[in-house]
Amino acid sequence: MDKKDKLRLYHEMVLIRRLEERSADLYREGKIGGFLHLYIGQEAVGSGVISTRRPEDRVITAYRDHGIAIACGMKPEAVMAELLGKDTGASRGMGGSMHLADVDLNFWGGYAIVGAHLPVAAGMAMADKMRGSDAATICFFGEGATNIGYFHEAMNLSMVWELPVLWVCENNKYGMGTEVARASAVDEIRKKADGYGMPNARVDGMQLLEVRKAAEEALAHVRQKGPFFLEAVTYRFVGHSMGDPERYRSGEEITKWRENDPIGILRKHLLEIKGVGEKTIEAEEARAEEQVEEAVRFAEESPEPTLDTLLGMVYAGEED
Repeated sequence: MDKKDKLRLYHEMVLIRRLEERSADLYREGKIGGFLHLYIGQEAVGSGVISTRRPEDRVITAYRDHGIAIACGMKPEAVMAELLGKDTGASRGMGGSMHLADVDLNFWGGYAIVGAHLPVAAGMAMADKMRGSDAATICFFGEGATNIGYFHEAMNLSMVWELPVLWVCENNKYGMGTEVARASAVDEIRKKADGYGMPNARVDGMQLLEVRKAAEEALAHVRQKGPFFLEAVTYRFVGHSMGDPERYRSGEEITKWRENDPIGILRKHLLEIKGVGEKTIEAEEARAEEQVEEAVRFAEESPEPTLDTLLGMVYAGEED
């Protein structure tokens, strides 16, 4: 990548971080209801992987979906309006935090049920293969999803049918409040793919450039030979959701991981590039701040969805 592309991804990661931080504020103010799962600390995974996709490649993820949505090209205004339940949101205010989606961006959504989207990803990849398309499906999920039946069904059939799907496990060390080693017999999650004869790799999910390189190689395999399993070892700096008291991990552990901040790592790398200085980086950070504040203003001023809107979305083709 040239410095322009690296700056773009730096801006994207800062935008995701600021949007998540502002969302937490709005949740505390009672303006966002339901559940809110933040992507803070994991930005390098979503941005790194999605930066390698082609427009025809599908992306699908679980409920920690705000950062993935932004990386796919969703406008901050559409994300924030959806979080506030407004009619201008990505899902017309009907989905909320866990159900962002935009099929025009080939972003097929966040899914609230753990692992339930994995068979959907296999199905989309199968459809593309049957059509003769060169598209790949990129499916993000947490390590907790690898302990349930959906995961094994999807892994097995994707290998049986040689489907063009990249399985991206965002291993942030905890499934809700349970550490990996306490819930999985295998704590190096990529090894689970060995049981299906699926090629796999592990990458440092805090290093955007390493994630991007690993994703490029994985997608090249997917397009030519079939499924690939990529485990990105990362860490969420905040709780599982906004209601998480975080009694299961120490402050020292969180502090240690925060010293390995993916945004800070890329910032340091950019400062080593000729022609990129503090002013350039600060300008990108300021622009991201402005975008988020504009998204908040847009969302707060947007109208609430009406009952007619809700009823019109019950059946396909019924709206309008």
